[in-house]
Amino acid sequence: MIPPLLFVYNADSGVLNALKDLFVKTVTPERYECQLCAVTYGLTGMKREWRNFVAGLSENSVAADGLKTYVKFLHKDELAAQYGLTRVPLPAAFTLVDGQPQPWLNAEQINACRSLEDLKALVRRSLPAGTTARQDGPQVVGRVNS
Repeated sequence: MIPPLLFVYNADSGVLNALKDLFVKTVTPERYECQLCAVTYGLTGMKREWRNFVAGLSENSVAADGLKTYVKFLHKDELAAQYGLTRVPLPAAFTLVDGQPQPWLNAEQINACRSLEDLKALVRRSLPAGTTARQDGPQVVGRVNS
């Protein structure tokens, strides 16, 4: 069983911030500060391959109350607002233990990922002991970007 997971982008939430990030990612990708965003998002949204991979992780993630949970994504301002964490190098990923984030993947590890395949491999090999992840999750119904 995979514990609940929390991925945090090195970007603030909101439409204006998203537009700014899109501009920087498109015009000067070498200056873009969120490798998690860079490899998991295209111009129009989350990449289908990542969405399917994450869906596969979610199928195996169960909260303490026995209900299925989902892999959660936050922006840095949301991490600060929801958990009071402000001095954490981002992007990063956490496991949620008793509802509190515990370090799992740090900024250095995520920033070393140059492709979506690199990130998926990092997640697979770093899952807590005794857990497994499918190569890809189930197909997602509805409009998803590729």
